[in-house]
Amino acid sequence: MQSMATFFNNATLSYNGITTTSNTVQGELVQVLSVTKTPVNESYRPGDTITYVVSITNSGSTAFSGLTVTDDLGSYPFGIGDTRVPLTYVDGSLLYYVNGVLQATPVSAGGPPLTISGITIPAGGNVTLIYDATVNQYADPTVEGTITNTVSVDGTGLSETLTDSATVSAGNRASLTITKSLNPTTVAENGQLTYTFQIQNTGNLPAAADDNVVLTDVFDPRLENITVTFNGQTWSSPANYTYDATTGVFTTVSGQITVPAATYTQDETGNYILVPGVSTLVVTGTV
Repeated sequence: MQSMATFFNNATLSYNGITTTSNTVQGELVQVLSVTKTPVNESYRPGDTITYVVSITNSGSTAFSGLTVTDDLGSYPFGIGDTRVPLTYVDGSLLYYVNGVLQATPVSAGGPPLTISGITIPAGGNVTLIYDATVNQYADPTVEGTITNTVSVDGTGLSETLTDSATVSAGNRASLTITKSLNPTTVAENGQLTYTFQIQNTGNLPAAADDNVVLTDVFDPRLENITVTFNGQTWSSPANYTYDATTGVFTTVSGQITVPAATYTQDETGNYILVPGVSTLVVTGTV
């Protein structure tokens, strides 16, 4: 849709110390260029790559050339008079299409901000720019985190700067990893052995009972007379786990393992520091 801006103008006539003003004329300036910015990704996590699509459409009968497209890469205020930029342009990722046909890559600088110069939009035509940006340490990874970045178009023939913004929210989910340790590493027959399972959550949501986390292991050598604790609390079978001493198969009951969400703090430099949520399962038995 074309947008219009109303303008007004009058003239002043001076003679022999007398000044007279003309009538005011009114006109409409039609804006024929429009820009939209669309993220391909629905959400992000630290380290992810977000793909952006910038579309510029010319509904007029005259081509525009020598335009510059600028992306602020999500810049936001930080501290007093300072900013942080949560996106890093992926060098070499830029694609430039005119009326759907791939063109030679225009001149660009990753900044921040990202600037792309020498863009031409034909009459009645369109340009599409596609590029990637990596989520860096200045992006908010918390449940309410978002990245909003703005693209602008400037150049000869434009009555005003064109802008459009896109917002991507932090991905809200648990993200679990597990490590297993053995103590002691050398044990005599009929001795006691302890397996410790540490489950870490680097996600911004806890792993709750309805996430149905299940840990399974096959103890070899098989353990006898096992005791099990989870986060320091004694577990019992079959309420919390099952164990077959003849096969060594150990399985926790679905939903018994829960892991708190990670916590995040933003330090004085603007970096988000992650501290994983942790839960610990300990199994001790006789070999």
